Amino acid sequence: MAYSIALVDDDRNILTSVSIALETEGFSVRTYRDGSEALRGMTAEPPDLAILDIKMPRMDGIELLQRLREKGSMPVIFLTSKDDEIDELLGLRMGADDYVKKPFSQRLLIERVRAIFRRLEAQKGKQGEGDLKGTLQRGELILDMAQHTCLWKKAPVNLTVTEFLLIQALAQRPGHVKSRDQLIDAAYGENIYVDDRTIDSHIKRLRKKFREVDNDFSNIETLYGVGYKYKETAI
Repeated sequence: MAYSIALVDDDRNILTSVSIALETEGFSVRTYRDGSEALRGMTAEPPDLAILDIKMPRMDGIELLQRLREKGSMPVIFLTSKDDEIDELLGLRMGADDYVKKPFSQRLLIERVRAIFRRLEAQKGKQGEGDLKGTLQRGELILDMAQHTCLWKKAPVNLTVTEFLLIQALAQRPGHVKSRDQLIDAAYGENIYVDDRTIDSHIKRLRKKFREVDNDFSNIETLYGVGYKYKETAI
């Protein structure tokens, strides 16, 4: 069954050309011209992934992402203008999985889309790793790789695909420092380039989500100039 993608942009040319390119690659694509229309459509029929333009009338991509994150952890790629670094960082901190700058190569966008689906498939394929139930437990943290769920002190923490892969990479070896490059490889794959600030933004978002469950959460430690590590605490 083909993966379904929602493409949201107020530029008709982008909607037409990108949807054709994605459909040629075997994806099922639904297009929307503004955030309000997209929210209604994606609520009624959730896609496997959404590609959102940031600057749109009626409801912009940032607000649409916020509304989507209230409902779940669907993977999201942002389309951003060339110089909108503030929007990129804000989007990542709100829970976007990736971003692509306009003007962009359609092949680049398709590769980013495929990278996210590869990560989803890899997560499904990890059932049975860690223990017979496909779970990884580190102190108060429980990750279920098959179900893509995260518990902290028995409370659910709603994570995006990228966030789940990052906490998994850190928790697999407590106390072991992971460089930003290692975390990029774990979350995005070796053939995808993202800069360091993208990982930093995802880590900030991870900490925020865990602190919404436990205000004293401090298990993701920063080693400045080196990377991050997971500090395991006893149950």
